[in-house]
Amino acid sequence: MIFRKLAVLVCIAVLSMLIDPLCGKAAGAFPALKAKSAILMNMNSGAILYSQDADRRIQPASITKVLSLYLVHEAVSEERARMDDLVKVSRKAWRTGGSRMYIREGWKVPLEDLVKGMAVVSGNDACVAVAEHFGGVELFVQEMNRKAREIGMTSSHFVNPNGLPAKGQFTTARDVLKLSKAYLTRFPESLSIHSMRYFTYGHVTQRNHNRLLQKCEDVDGLKTGYVRAAGYHIVATAKRGETRLIAVVMGTKNPRIRTVETRRLLDEGFRMVGSTKIAA
Repeated sequence: MIFRKLAVLVCIAVLSMLIDPLCGKAAGAFPALKAKSAILMNMNSGAILYSQDADRRIQPASITKVLSLYLVHEAVSEERARMDDLVKVSRKAWRTGGSRMYIREGWKVPLEDLVKGMAVVSGNDACVAVAEHFGGVELFVQEMNRKAREIGMTSSHFVNPNGLPAKGQFTTARDVLKLSKAYLTRFPESLSIHSMRYFTYGHVTQRNHNRLLQKCEDVDGLKTGYVRAAGYHIVATAKRGETRLIAVVMGTKNPRIRTVETRRLLDEGFRMVGSTKIAA
């Protein structure tokens, strides 16, 4: 009788670890990532499958562009703008440094191309042009922070529309997850752009910095980022069957580690979801 009760308790313990992925993590089943912070969500259920220092404040780098893109898609969906609107490029936009789409002062560029430049090749110049088109950089950044609060990003503040280093600009992996989930829920069609491996504009072809698009067939977005003070970031989403996961990995030492660790996190997440289904 005693052995039978013990066997039942062991079975319950094993099943609870399968059903609750955090139990497996606590028991050391998934080693810490080589990153400053990370978080993983099953977008279907909203369950957090993994978390590592997810509330640590860090510079957002180009992941900031996801919030800027949210505002653009929102304006288009509410018919305050059209993707075929022509945006005139200012000197300020043309001279913006860092990763660029290589638009030139005086050009009139369709809004849709600027969106692709922001999403695929992380064009800082495209971000400034878009912000100026929607009332100016200062007003656009105010709208970014308003939208961030609306989404529930309680530990974030933005100073510019592109993520270039700026004093007082910060976010957390958890806040980036909230943003990404809201963005994909409201604008799922945006993945058709984020999944583009290359983008050509003005006879210049550039590759998407999200190397997971080449290495994992189930990854279809979302955005990478880098600033020297924070390291290499990524928010990645992948779908297998009917399950979609969102992974945020921030502060790795180089892009190779970023790719390897994010892929490892996604693979483990899908394994967790599969184990939970088997247990259920």
